[in-house]
Amino acid sequence: MDMSIDLSAEKSAEPMYEQIAAQIAAQIRSQALAPGMKLPPERLLAERCGVSRTTAINAYRRLEELGLVRTRVGSGTYVAEGGAEAAAQPMPWHQLLVPAWQSPVAGIIRDLVAMGDSAGISMATGMPDPRLYPWGAFQELLAQGGLAMADLGHIATEGYGPLREALAARHAAAGVPAGPENVAVVAGAQQGLYLLAKVLLNPGDYVVVETPTYMGALQIFQAAGARLLTLPAPGPLQLDLLEDYLVRYRPKLMYVLPTYQNPSGRVIPQGERQALLALAARHRLAVIEDDPYGDLYYDREPPPPLKALDQHGGVIYMRTFSKTVFPGLRAGWLVAPEAVIQRVAMEKQYVDLHSNNLAQWLLYKFVVSGGLDGHLAAVRREYRLRRDAMGQALRRFAGGRLSYAVPGGGFYFWCRLTGPVTTRSLLPEAGRQGVSFVPGDAFYPGAEGEREFRLCFATNDATEIPEGIKRLARAITLAEKAAGEHAKRAGAASLPPII
Repeated sequence: MDMSIDLSAEKSAEPMYEQIAAQIAAQIRSQALAPGMKLPPERLLAERCGVSRTTAINAYRRLEELGLVRTRVGSGTYVAEGGAEAAAQPMPWHQLLVPAWQSPVAGIIRDLVAMGDSAGISMATGMPDPRLYPWGAFQELLAQGGLAMADLGHIATEGYGPLREALAARHAAAGVPAGPENVAVVAGAQQGLYLLAKVLLNPGDYVVVETPTYMGALQIFQAAGARLLTLPAPGPLQLDLLEDYLVRYRPKLMYVLPTYQNPSGRVIPQGERQALLALAARHRLAVIEDDPYGDLYYDREPPPPLKALDQHGGVIYMRTFSKTVFPGLRAGWLVAPEAVIQRVAMEKQYVDLHSNNLAQWLLYKFVVSGGLDGHLAAVRREYRLRRDAMGQALRRFAGGRLSYAVPGGGFYFWCRLTGPVTTRSLLPEAGRQGVSFVPGDAFYPGAEGEREFRLCFATNDATEIPEGIKRLARAITLAEKAAGEHAKRAGAASLPPII
């Protein structure tokens, strides 16, 4: 046996057993100590190193933890077979990570991802068409220059000052009183909602949501440990049910998309908005108003946002550039009382010190130059054509097998199958036909929506949409046929015996 231990060098802050283990480990990795070789007994190792037997035992235990040695009871300690390779084993991260909250929609997302490119016409993802991104305008703004180098350093966590001022002025002109101190720029509305959940909710708090509603909000609230109380949507607001919730459960907040709701496209009329705010004020209910689609109207302008009607300061207003400009900017913003903005900024510092400076500077220039207003007018014209194309195609190819309402804005048709097929059984058949959608149960916190689904008309142009709906109709036909055959087989299997 040729094992050498030298502890005479300069002193180390590491415990003595760690130093001994490190030297033996180095010799095993270099194969100076061969696999299967017997190492000195703890007593002899302790004598050689001038340490206590306990230190020697701890050194061998450390080597055993690393998988470099094996102890045989009654025989001794040996270099492990493959000991050099054992040291290079990957870190067992799955054992170290905190268990993740399992989203009930994870299976739906997996189904959509599994389709891959087979779903050639995607009507699932709720994003604008990349062909309509105003990148040319952004290139011109970059070419014009004017960016101060100081603006590329650290800025306020609440966001780039000039952009906050421009957004506040824009809201004030639209009837939402706000100063820059009431605005916080976040990395997309999703981050804004996450931060609001962090600063407002404790596990076990009640939150009122519409059903169906935005799946990202459901995931955030459930991951925060909130208990959800649901109000049916679409249709008129059930304010009597909401008041019952307020009296019975004392929910801390309500999350609502009053304008072109995702996924239903519903718009809450102004009278119902005012009644909701009066009820919320009476019960001190905080309201998070998510408004990603308010600028995307195709027939007439929607009613004023809840924030514009709020006389009691109980509404937190949330918007994003992801649906109107492009999602890669990762830029959204909150409009709220200053106390809320400051608390959100404190929480945001744990996530990122501030959102992307260059994106905020470009957006500031885009807003104040009038580029945003011109872009909104252009995409409204184009998306109206696409909405109309989808409505016509649904009537032509799927009439009588789907119920739906033509939305006045936003991105989506919310459809319901009138036959026996469920959307979960339809989804794989749709994938085989080269089209995709989002099943309705993704938008519910419980087991609902099995015959509903969402179609996005924004991503594909008006010439592609009819083909997508034609494929969807063919998938419905095949799924209905398969369901009928399955029902026949099930009926035959259950026939009573002939006597």
